[in-house]
Amino acid sequence: MDIQEVKAVLEGLIFASGDEGIRKREIRKVLDLETDMAEHLINELKFDYENTGRGMMIVETQETLYFTTKPEHSEYFAKLRETKTSSKLSQAALETLAIIAYLQPITRTEIEQIRGVKSERPVQTLIARALVEEVGRKEGIGRPILFGTTLDFLTYFGLKSIDDLPPLPDHIQDSEMEQEADLFFDKLNE
Repeated sequence: MDIQEVKAVLEGLIFASGDEGIRKREIRKVLDLETDMAEHLINELKFDYENTGRGMMIVETQETLYFTTKPEHSEYFAKLRETKTSSKLSQAALETLAIIAYLQPITRTEIEQIRGVKSERPVQTLIARALVEEVGRKEGIGRPILFGTTLDFLTYFGLKSIDDLPPLPDHIQDSEMEQEADLFFDKLNE
């Protein structure tokens, strides 16, 4: 591959990594590049994005690269958020929201233990929609973030308080609780 093609693949890798980003060592491994060459290509790609009038830029944090929008365009993104009609939540987001609503405050690790899959993106989606928020930190090792529902959550689902959630049977298993909560949120989300 020539340099332009490698840069194009690099660009695709950063894009495909989404909100999680991609670590530089992963880039070196996937593209089979030496550290110096990888740094050179990353810097060239950053330069391209900074100097060619694009709406995106590459941000680096703790050896991880992400795409993000340019801050100088933030007023337009705010307008987009204001005018965007509400879209349905994904199944993963609904499951995560149900777990948070019934078990709040709860950590992301606890959510993942219940769901059995990673839940970072659904949690971020719910935060972006202002349906959940950080409500504190759990005591203990690492002091993980605790999540809870917001006033917007109550408004979105037409609830006066969290106590208006339908009660779950006492004998219910985690998987059954998830199914019951999903049915409730699916009806409200229609």
